[in-house]
Amino acid sequence: MLISPPRLAHSTTRRGFTLIELLVVIAIIGVLVALLLPAVQAAREAARRSQCVNNLKQMSLALANYESATQSYPGAYPVRRLTDLTVGGTWGCWSPQSLLLPYLEQKPLYDSINFNLLNQGDTGSYAGYVANTTAANTRINNFLCPSAPLFPGVLYSNLPAPGNNYFASVGSSADWRGDANNKPNGVFWYNGNSLSSRDVTDGTSSTVAFSEWRTGDNVAAKISIPQDVIEMGDVNIGAGLDDPQNNMPFGAAGFQTYITSCALKAKTATTSRSWIAQQWITGMFGRSLGNTLLAPNSPYPNCNRTSGNGDFDNSGVFGMSSFHSGGANISMCDGSVRFLKTSTSLQTVWAIGSRSQAEVVDSNSY
Repeated sequence: MLISPPRLAHSTTRRGFTLIELLVVIAIIGVLVALLLPAVQAAREAARRSQCVNNLKQMSLALANYESATQSYPGAYPVRRLTDLTVGGTWGCWSPQSLLLPYLEQKPLYDSINFNLLNQGDTGSYAGYVANTTAANTRINNFLCPSAPLFPGVLYSNLPAPGNNYFASVGSSADWRGDANNKPNGVFWYNGNSLSSRDVTDGTSSTVAFSEWRTGDNVAAKISIPQDVIEMGDVNIGAGLDDPQNNMPFGAAGFQTYITSCALKAKTATTSRSWIAQQWITGMFGRSLGNTLLAPNSPYPNCNRTSGNGDFDNSGVFGMSSFHSGGANISMCDGSVRFLKTSTSLQTVWAIGSRSQAEVVDSNSY
């Protein structure tokens, strides 16, 4: 009789992963994440940068529509104090950005503003500004670059500051006043004769209208370059505010001395003005106006001819900067938006900042 071979018992125990195998898998996943994370971050930054470009595009188009309606560009202009009905000067004056609101789909906000009154001050000396505090605290997405953090502080009534990452350029000039003997060479200024595209003889496609700047950290005891502002005391680029050397390239020699002195002071300074990009409503340097004296993200700091607890209403360097790598976005008077590299020469930066100095700029130079 045939005897069947014995059946082998089948084990019901399943073999699992060893600790070494698990560690290998985790390591592989970690490597993949490390490889993918920069790509994801780059994609997100590309999207943020695209939105930033679109914001500047909308501002330039708003500028063109404003000019079409009024036959001029908006400037920064003073208004009266209620206490004595005297002109309030740059303290509480209105910015070009505030005048562009109807052309940025902000007509209700624009209509809520009393442009006959100041927009900042105190109830003792500048009574009347409180009527505009709601508008002043309003956050406008069109004025905010997604790559930049929000300003970490308040404006009025202890409400969060609205922020403003785009300044209106006064040109390659350290002055901002249109009523001075030596006027700024850009397309915006304070209290000057109105300008329009007919005054941009260097070409609207070659003249900066708006640019980015970095958000200040609101920490006076920390020096953050390039966005913080170093107090230079009573020091000018030229002999004074009315000196032609405040405009570049005429004051190039004095300007080099000035920014070198500013950089040296920044190394020993214990305080700075960290309010860049805090608000959009006031028409002065550091608030809504800036200049094209240095290339974006320059190693030199911003500088202000002032000391103590004053504001930004004085001459100095309030330049281009951004949280984008390698430069900053700028919009031109024709509505185009370009990326200006940190490596751009000063001569090119000055040329595209000015409106009518007959500089010839090769588009390949920036």
